[in-house]
Amino acid sequence: MKLTVLSRSYCSLCQKMLDALAPWQAQYGFEVQTIDVDGDEALVDRYNELVPVLLAGDTEICHWHLDEAKLQAFLASIHFYSEN
Repeated sequence: MKLTVLSRSYCSLCQKMLDALAPWQAQYGFEVQTIDVDGDEALVDRYNELVPVLLAGDTEICHWHLDEAKLQAFLASIHFYSEN
């Protein structure tokens, strides 16, 4: 599974989100892809004021700060569906 963090190179909140994701990544083994929103005008139009944004595909899990409750709920739902 791959999660995506939409970020900016000068964004301290982005680095904090990536740092906060690290223990979750170690525990659950998902890949984290980082995309600079400023490299894609469509991403700027859609997410400009929300960066950093944590996505699973096109589904937004959270933005600005890592919401651990939302991430846990997402990971639990993925685990549930992978077992069935």
